[in-house]
Amino acid sequence: MRVFVVVAAALAGYSAHIPQAAADVPGLIQSAPAAGDMNGSNFTYPFPLKTYNLKSQLQDLQMAFMDVAPTVAPNGKVAVCLHGKNFCGPTWEATARQLAGVGYRVILPDQIGFCKSSKPASYQYTLQQFSYNTKILLEALDIENVTVIGHSLGGMTSIRFGLMFPEIIERLVLVDPIGLEDWRALGVPYMSVDNLYVSESESNYSSIRAYEQATYYVGEWDDSYDTWVNMLVNIYKGSEGPAFAFNQALVTDMALSDPVVYEFSLLKPRTLLMVGDKDNTALGKQWSPPEVQAKLGHYDVLGKQAVAAMSNADLIEFPDLGHAPQIQAPDRFHEALLGWLSE
Repeated sequence: MRVFVVVAAALAGYSAHIPQAAADVPGLIQSAPAAGDMNGSNFTYPFPLKTYNLKSQLQDLQMAFMDVAPTVAPNGKVAVCLHGKNFCGPTWEATARQLAGVGYRVILPDQIGFCKSSKPASYQYTLQQFSYNTKILLEALDIENVTVIGHSLGGMTSIRFGLMFPEIIERLVLVDPIGLEDWRALGVPYMSVDNLYVSESESNYSSIRAYEQATYYVGEWDDSYDTWVNMLVNIYKGSEGPAFAFNQALVTDMALSDPVVYEFSLLKPRTLLMVGDKDNTALGKQWSPPEVQAKLGHYDVLGKQAVAAMSNADLIEFPDLGHAPQIQAPDRFHEALLGWLSE
C-alpha cells in the first residue's frame, strides 16, 4: 500500500424526440440531441450524445452516454467514468477532456433512472444491475478493457463492477466513493421508500445547495457550482420529475441495503482511492440521532481503512477538500490522477 498526501498550494424549448420504433430495438445505438428535453433532463451536454437501447427487467429502456474521442494520438486505452447520485455524465467533462488529451477514449454514461436516461416507473435497483448495464454498454461499443473511474455512488458501483468483472479492468479509480462504511450497522434507522420519495420530491435549489456546500465543498461556494445544482434541480422539476424522485428514493434504499465494505479484500484490479479528507458524506446521516451522526462519514479515517483492506491499492488524500475534489480543485485532482495512471 502506498499513501500520498496532496497538499494545497497557496436552445430554448427544443425537445429531443427519438422514434419509438427505433427506441424499442434492443442493442441499438443512435445519436440524440445534446440539448433539449430528453427523459426529463433539459441540460445541454458538452459532447455529442448517444443512446443505447436495452431490454432490462421486462422494459425497453434508453441509456444515454457520451463517447469522447482522444484529442491527441490514441493510446489504445478506454476510460469509463461513472457519476454519483447527485450528478450526471457531464459532471466528468473536465476529467474527460484531460483524459482525451493524453490519448484516452472516454465513455460517460448516465445510469438508468438518472439524467437523460430512462426513468422507469418501477425498477429493481442494485449495484449489480448498474454494473451489468455498464458492462453491456461497453460490449455494444466493442470495448474489451477499461479503466473504471467512479465518484460517490459511481465509486460504490465501480467497486461492485470491479468485483464482478475484474478481467476487463486495467485500472480502478475510486473518487470519494460512498460505501466505505456500513451505515445500517452503525445505527442509521430505516426510512421507507415512501418517506424517501417525499424527501426527494421536496428537493429544490436551496436544499441541494445547502447539502452540497456543507458536504462537497467544505462550506465554500463558487458560482460555477451552480451549474451542477441547477442541472439536478431541473430534473426534479422537469417533465419526469415525480418519476425521477421515485427512482432516487429507490436508489437511496439500494445503497443503504447493499454494503460493499466487507468485500474490499476481494478486489483484484490495481486500485487508486482518491479522498477529500474533509468529506463527511454518509447516507441516512440527516435522519439519524446525534450519537449515530457522530460516527459517520469520517473520510480522513475511512480512506486509510479501505486501502488497508485492499490487496493492491494506493491512496491519494486531499487534506483540505470535500466530497468532489475533481470539481473543487480540478488542477490538483487531475495532476494526481494522470500521474498515477501514467505509472
